[in-house]
Amino acid sequence: MHRRAQPNAKTPHSCRRQNWRCPKTSGFTLLELLVVVVIIGLLAAYVGPKYFSQLGKSEVTIAKAQIEAFEKSLDNYRLDVGHYPNTEEGLDALMLPPASAGAKWNGPYLKRGIPSDPWGHPYQYKAPSSKGDFEITSLGRDGQPGGSGEDADITSQ
Repeated sequence: MHRRAQPNAKTPHSCRRQNWRCPKTSGFTLLELLVVVVIIGLLAAYVGPKYFSQLGKSEVTIAKAQIEAFEKSLDNYRLDVGHYPNTEEGLDALMLPPASAGAKWNGPYLKRGIPSDPWGHPYQYKAPSSKGDFEITSLGRDGQPGGSGEDADITSQ
């Protein structure tokens, strides 16, 4: 047979009203909570930098993939028109027919228009280039020529 808790000043109100047997209230101490917070902080400090470094690598990968897509579209343009667009015509020649293309233009050669690089800067197109028939460049995260790491230029050649 269970003993009923005797109402007193330390007994919770619900126990006094219902005459139930009240278990000892338990919870976490401040020290235990602080230990958990420190462990979570250490895990975040370890995982966070690795996660954000991968984010920067993915932007570089996206820029390289977009440049490759431009190269394929420019090759299709060349097959139709007979030459690559010059620097003044630029990548816009893939969406709208330039005057030099005449009736041979069979575009648009890109499905969704000309995207900006992953950092929001326009791609730079130069033709002819010292490295080949054309060169497509993304100036990286900083939008300035040169740089290193994520700020480095990404080119087609």
